[in-house]
Amino acid sequence: MSRIHALPPQLINQIAAGEVVDRPDSVVKELIENSLDAGATRIEVDLERGGIKRIRVRDNGRGIEREDLPLAVARHATSKIATLSDLEAVSTLGFRGEALPSIASVSRLEICSRDAAAEHAWRVWSDGSEAPPDPAPAAHPTGTTIEVHDLFFNVPARRKFLRTEKTELAHVEQLVRRMALARPEVALRLDHNGRNLFDLRPADAAGTTIVARLRALLGDAFVEQSLSVEDAAVGLQLHGWVARPAFARSQGDMQFFFVNGRVVRDKLVSHAVRQAYQDVLHHGRHPAYVLYLQVPPRQVDVNVHPAKHEVRFREGRQVHDFLFRSLHRRLAEGSVARGVAPMGFPTAPREVREAPAGEAPYQRPFPLRCTDGPGAYAAAFDLQRPPPGADPAAPPPAEQPGASEDGSSAAPLGYALGQLNGVYVLAQASDGLIVVDMHAAHERIGYERLKAAWEQGELRRQPLLVPVVVHLSPAEADLAESHLGLLDRLGLGISRLAEDRVAVREVPAILQAVDPEQLLRDLIADLLAEGNSERVRDEVNGVLATIACHGSVRANRRLTLPEMNALLRDMERTERADQCNHGRPTWIKLSHQELDRLFMRGR
Repeated sequence: MSRIHALPPQLINQIAAGEVVDRPDSVVKELIENSLDAGATRIEVDLERGGIKRIRVRDNGRGIEREDLPLAVARHATSKIATLSDLEAVSTLGFRGEALPSIASVSRLEICSRDAAAEHAWRVWSDGSEAPPDPAPAAHPTGTTIEVHDLFFNVPARRKFLRTEKTELAHVEQLVRRMALARPEVALRLDHNGRNLFDLRPADAAGTTIVARLRALLGDAFVEQSLSVEDAAVGLQLHGWVARPAFARSQGDMQFFFVNGRVVRDKLVSHAVRQAYQDVLHHGRHPAYVLYLQVPPRQVDVNVHPAKHEVRFREGRQVHDFLFRSLHRRLAEGSVARGVAPMGFPTAPREVREAPAGEAPYQRPFPLRCTDGPGAYAAAFDLQRPPPGADPAAPPPAEQPGASEDGSSAAPLGYALGQLNGVYVLAQASDGLIVVDMHAAHERIGYERLKAAWEQGELRRQPLLVPVVVHLSPAEADLAESHLGLLDRLGLGISRLAEDRVAVREVPAILQAVDPEQLLRDLIADLLAEGNSERVRDEVNGVLATIACHGSVRANRRLTLPEMNALLRDMERTERADQCNHGRPTWIKLSHQELDRLFMRGR
């Protein structure tokens, strides 16, 4: 082995580049973040060959003074922090002072910038060498343009890891999409080989809203299937949109989470979101969401990853629980419980909404061959019957429950018209036709009732006739012993037998068919990974879901109108009623406008 020696500056920069620059999209990320920190309100990104040949990022930010330009490409030079206290409460996107010199060490870098107070702009070139560049006069409006040519031209080992032009462009597009969602108030344009891909106006421009940007970047389907989220607690603020479970995707490609305006990928956040969706999402599917979390700067450490992809929360459990509760509650409300449609759901114009104002919310009996009596739904339907002696076709008075001020039905799911194919309930709402999958809806209602009854009752235990001895590592056995109180609350009775053995003596009664050893091992794995476990709750919910499925209304069962209406009212009162236990939708709406279009009618 040779003796210790100092590395040349360019090699140092190239090693540092490996931490922050691995492909064109990472270069674009660093440059856009610098533009945002400079206060830019418009950013233009222009690429050639997916960014491999050329990357140009132009902004209208504050610009860089002539004296500072050489420092901009010097290592460990930054305008964003000066002391340790600044680092602990950093609020800018970039701050390390390594991005530009690292990029310059693996490409041909050119910076042209003009400060607002300067008479003209200044330009510098850099290749990452130790010699500071000498600025030269240039013509440029206020702001900065950075051009990166021939990425990795001098590092062949890294250049060979770049993919095709199409693949590299796809990565840049996704990066720009994330940045555009992170800062909707900033205009953003993306061009590739002379062709425009994005040209997004700022969200506060006349006639443009954040919803318009969501439509442009994520599509109409996301907007129409999303539920807005807004919550605050313990100094944390959350807002954004979560897609209904029916919009779940095969890949996690539509998941955007921002902490204080910074794009992050965080395991704690992902786990909280998965838990919130766990009871409504089909297995193997991924939720879609755009969420913004505001945290006091001193409560989050953004200096844990060279490229700042990850963060560390100082109160991680608190953040996790806040996210879980907020999203779990919003998904539970859905669009039925709140009495509103998802964001962007088609709504009839005012004149159409007023048209059915005089129509009867209480339907006269239809000549259906119903063989079943009202049964369990009869009592619930009595609550919505007209007063004795009243005309059943007349609209209820405005002050009567179930009516709005204009006399039309206030029930979000309307009132039953009849049944279709023994599977669907058709209902008339004030703004359209509701179609309900009666089995899926009743399954969700039964499941939520079983869960509520289970959580309110005492956790019954089932003693095992022969205790199950489980062999563990000493560390796992110690962990189980240190969490005896938690395991006991979960209905699992265990005792320590030896350094590497424990005995399972009791399990929750409803899980008596579950393998006790596997259940304990899964619980210990959760405790090791998360410090807590929802394993027993998940197992119990799985059993309750099966029971609910078997106890729900089956296809081809004829329901009376009172039964159908009672089912609709139960849905409106039930959490997570928008989808069944398997993640499928329980109802859809055809608005008056959609019906008119189907029949080519004008109003």
